[in-house]
Amino acid sequence: MRTAVVTGAGSGIGAATAHALAGSGFHVALVARRQNRLEDVARGIRDGGGSASVHVADVTDRQEVTDLAAGLDRCDVLVNNAGGAFGTEPVATADPGDWRRMYEVNVLGTLQVTQALLPLLIGSGDGTVVIVSSTASFTCYEGGGGYSAAKHGEHALAGALRLEVCGLPIRVVEIAPGMVHTEEFSLNRYRGDISAADAVYAGIDAPLLAEDIAETVTWAVTRPSHVNVDLLVVRPRAQAAQHKVHRTP
Repeated sequence: MRTAVVTGAGSGIGAATAHALAGSGFHVALVARRQNRLEDVARGIRDGGGSASVHVADVTDRQEVTDLAAGLDRCDVLVNNAGGAFGTEPVATADPGDWRRMYEVNVLGTLQVTQALLPLLIGSGDGTVVIVSSTASFTCYEGGGGYSAAKHGEHALAGALRLEVCGLPIRVVEIAPGMVHTEEFSLNRYRGDISAADAVYAGIDAPLLAEDIAETVTWAVTRPSHVNVDLLVVRPRAQAAQHKVHRTP
């Protein structure tokens, strides 16, 4: 059975992607920091007849990532989904610690997991690396300098890697979601302020859900081997651009 490794698999897009890939016949290796969340996701996959294993690891910890790779027999697909945004302060008053944290999880986490699993991916003879970035990867906005900088870094990583593995049996896919309503992303960004997190999606008719991105990832990795989806931007219909969102009163 082909194996897909999904980071940040304990909730949101990662959990939804794990379910979708399991439904497409992959054994899914679930990776995140919170074991209880991973166990819940794994249980749901198994109850649905799928195959899943739990791997507790922090993608920013080099040794834990090394141990993760050592514990895998194979890897055909890697979905680099672990990430996050912390804080909405402008550049003038932003906390460098927030920016450092965003860079470490979004960019260095993706780098470390990709480095560790590349030998298995190439050895599979038909590997795929997916990087779940964001429309913030190429569009800046007020209060999003640190997150946008980190996602620009992920976008650059994807582009460089695609050039470097050209000629090897591996694809590099970048999926860039727009507004996705998940249970934790905005809440983390607004430091637990529920009203501020809810206001992000207020008045938007049908923002994207985690399942929408999961279906997109699954579609991309199940294309014929010669088909590479370099970059796919996915937004809700109500969001025409990063700064153009239709809201109903």
